Amino acid sequence: MITDFGRSAGVQARLHDLVPGGAHTYARGADQYPEHMAPVLVRGQGCRVTDCDGNEFVEYGMGLRSVTLGHGYRPVVDAVTAAVADGVSFSRPTVTELAAAEDFLALVPGADMVKFAKNGSDATTAAVRLARAVTDRITVAVCAQPFFSVDDWFIGTTAMSAGIPPQPTVSFPYSDLPALEQVLAGREIACVVMEAATALQEPPPGYLTGVRELCDRYGTLLVFDEMITGFRWAAGGAQQVYGVVPDLSCWGKAMGNGFPIAALAGRREYLELGGLRTDAARVFLLSTTHGPETGGLAAFRAVVHAYATTDPVGRMEAAGRRLRTGIEEITAELGIGDRLCLAGRPSCLLFRTLDPDGNPSQEFRTLFLQELLRQGVLGQSFVTSAAHTDRDIDHTIEACRHAAAVYRRALDQGTVTGLLEGRPVAPALRAHAAPRRLLTEVAR
Repeated sequence: MITDFGRSAGVQARLHDLVPGGAHTYARGADQYPEHMAPVLVRGQGCRVTDCDGNEFVEYGMGLRSVTLGHGYRPVVDAVTAAVADGVSFSRPTVTELAAAEDFLALVPGADMVKFAKNGSDATTAAVRLARAVTDRITVAVCAQPFFSVDDWFIGTTAMSAGIPPQPTVSFPYSDLPALEQVLAGREIACVVMEAATALQEPPPGYLTGVRELCDRYGTLLVFDEMITGFRWAAGGAQQVYGVVPDLSCWGKAMGNGFPIAALAGRREYLELGGLRTDAARVFLLSTTHGPETGGLAAFRAVVHAYATTDPVGRMEAAGRRLRTGIEEITAELGIGDRLCLAGRPSCLLFRTLDPDGNPSQEFRTLFLQELLRQGVLGQSFVTSAAHTDRDIDHTIEACRHAAAVYRRALDQGTVTGLLEGRPVAPALRAHAAPRRLLTEVAR
């Protein structure tokens, strides 16, 4: 059992002194893990990581779902090493940019052009900017899904909207065509931004086709966010799986197996408005110093090769199915399958933690995370990678056996008191950080 997080706690405290929030991504924050049990990592190999206390964990949701082939995946590392040895950034395009664009467009046949960047927010915001220029409209319709961008047009709609003026962004629910039509009919909408599917939401039959038809009818561009679905649902993303082609699509995460690279792709008639072959007023689309650096492009090309010659998606899904079966057998034996449940696509499994009354509970979630950590499992989900072996899945199932037994004890006594050490985790995007005193009192 893992109990020593002393060095991690010290490093985390120092990070809070120097980095706002103590991490560079809110989802990586210490408030997303049990108190005093937030490992600070030093290395990873495959799906296993080691923290600065020497603890080893089987990791899930690796790199916020960006690492699908495994940490230190040798073909990607070798490709990046060779590329950067010849230079990283130049004053003119490189032949690697052409090769990477050809690779990308061969994967996504509905797209005519692509432009690379370094993070997903740049790509989604460029899509919004382009849609506004094409349609001469301002308002954006965003599906009620977790996250699309750090930029004002989206963050202004969240609880962390301080410092952002009111935004012309409206929301619509997933899988409800009448609700979307009401939004499109009632306003001049530049674009519809959505994930075609999520871990918890597969599109009902005909839904995405209906979205496509509504956008065409109302002169609105359709933008698919493929940050998670790309290279996890399929190499060609959700649009490949469901057969619906958007006007624009935004990519990132797994396309570099953890190396920073993102992309905006779509129809030529739109993307050329950010180019040099148009007589129309030009759009400032994407202009980045590091978008075409050779390391990221080399990583992407190596990822494409891995997906063409092996079956990462199949391995992720097989690992997820095996994990689901093992955990559901345990929760059924304990009689808590309706309180500790798995949901989602096999390659993108999430766990739902409910209290004795059947309500979602941060306290019970934290208890489950705490017990998993003690058994050497790290993750806010059970999102698998192609690097998760049978051994890793067996380790996780045994960890869940222990964690589920503690969870059952908490359900029986009606509270996590005496079992949970410290404060519960909190939503990553929230308006106020609870004072330290309050966090301590909550734990009591």
